[in-house]
Amino acid sequence: MEMKNYSSSISGFILLGLSSNPQMQKPLFTVFFVMYLITLVGNGLIILAIHSDSRLHTPMYFFLSNLSFMDICFTTVIVPNMLVNLLSETKFISYMGCLIQMYFFMALGNTDSYLLASMAIDRLVAICNPFHYDVVMSPRRCLLLLLGSCTISHLHSLLRVLLMSRLSFCASHVIKHFFCDTQPVLKLSCSDTSSSQMVVMTETLAVIATPFLCILFSYLRIIVTVLKIPSAAGKWKAFSTCGSHLTVVVFFYGSIIYVYFRPLSMYSVVKDRVATVMYTIVTPMLNPFIYSLRNKDMKRGLRKLRDQVYS
Repeated sequence: MEMKNYSSSISGFILLGLSSNPQMQKPLFTVFFVMYLITLVGNGLIILAIHSDSRLHTPMYFFLSNLSFMDICFTTVIVPNMLVNLLSETKFISYMGCLIQMYFFMALGNTDSYLLASMAIDRLVAICNPFHYDVVMSPRRCLLLLLGSCTISHLHSLLRVLLMSRLSFCASHVIKHFFCDTQPVLKLSCSDTSSSQMVVMTETLAVIATPFLCILFSYLRIIVTVLKIPSAAGKWKAFSTCGSHLTVVVFFYGSIIYVYFRPLSMYSVVKDRVATVMYTIVTPMLNPFIYSLRNKDMKRGLRKLRDQVYS
C-alpha cells in the first residue's frame, strides 16, 4: 500500500509546551512573560545606549548592538507563540507556521553564532595587533562581517527547511516541545529520515563549528599574547575585556552542543527542553546584564541615555 505524503496537506501540529500540567500553565506564562519583557527592555536599552553615545561607535559595540537586535528577534520568533499556547487549550500551530518559525529560529540563532565569532575576532585584533586595529576592523569590514553572518545563516536555514518540507507525517502530529525545533519534528516523521539526518548533521556541523572554531582559535591566540605581558595588572586588563564575551559563548554554545550534536535516538524531551530554554530565552535575557554590569563604557552609555531621557 502506497504511503501518502502529508507534508503538504497536513493542517498543522500541536505543541505540548513546557508542561502538560494545567495548573502550571499560568505560572509558566507569568515567568516567561516577565523574562520576555526583560529581554526586550534590556537589549533595547543596550541598542539605544550604543547609538546615543558617540564614544561607543566602535567595532565591538557595533557587533554588540547587532547581537542585541538579533536576540530580540530570536526570542520574538518563539516566546509570543509559546505564551499564547500556555493560555490556550488547542496549542495549535499551522504546518506553514511551523516551517516559518523553524526557518527564522535557525537563521537568527546562527546569526548570533557568527556575531559572537566576529566579536572574538575584534578582541583578537585589539589585543594581538592593536596598532593596526583601525585598519583591520574598519567600518567596511565590520559591515561585511555582519552581512556575511546573515547571508550564511539564512542559506543554512533555507536548506534545512527545504529538507524538512519533504518529510511525510502520517500518524502523530503532537510536537513534544514548546516550538517547532528540528529534532522533535523529525521524531514525528514516518519517512526514512536517515539521509536527512546525515545532511543536517554534516551541514550543521560545518555552519556551527566554523564560528566556534574561529572563537576557539581567537582566544588561544589571545591567551598566548596575554601571557607574554610582563605585569599582572596588564594581563588582568587584557583578559577583563574578554570576560563578558566568554561568558555568553559558554552559555550559548554549551546548550546548543548538548541539544543538536547527538543522534536522534538519544533525544530526551525533558532534558532538551531545559537546555533549549537556556539558549533561546535565558541567554538573550542575560546578555544585557553580562555586557553592562562589568563594562564601564556601557555603564557610562546607559547613564548618558538616562540623562537624555530625564533632561
